Amino acid sequence: MKIAIGADHGGYQLKAEVKQMLEGQGHELIDVGSFSADSVDYPDYAQPVCQKVVSGEVDKGILICGTGIGMCIAANKIPQIRCALVHDVFSAKATREHNDSNVLAMGARVIGAGLALEIVKTWVGTEFSGDQRHRQRIGKITALEETQALHP
Repeated sequence: MKIAIGADHGGYQLKAEVKQMLEGQGHELIDVGSFSADSVDYPDYAQPVCQKVVSGEVDKGILICGTGIGMCIAANKIPQIRCALVHDVFSAKATREHNDSNVLAMGARVIGAGLALEIVKTWVGTEFSGDQRHRQRIGKITALEETQALHP
């Protein structure tokens, strides 16, 4: 699987650990930064990860900041992105099966590396169920995006 990953200074270290694990599993990673612990602005990393997902250049995206909240908010401003803020394994599985989330956000200051790696493994390894009820709900989310584009 091809995955874009990005983090601000708060998620820089965890991003390195996630990358190492995913590359070890044979996934191809595109790292959009940041590349140090120097203070940066999280939207500057959410946007390129999400653009790669929307364009089809990658299959999924992963975003990491201090809490995951800022990255998740920024990502969900981009049409066609369904970013889920996840801090437990159950939610990682549910958001793939039910919401077909295409971007994962996590908070490095909220969860430890061990849990984060389990979340990523679960999220990457879980497929969308495809159930009609879930497709219908995702369709309603898409309709909300389209309505907002027509009537800002």
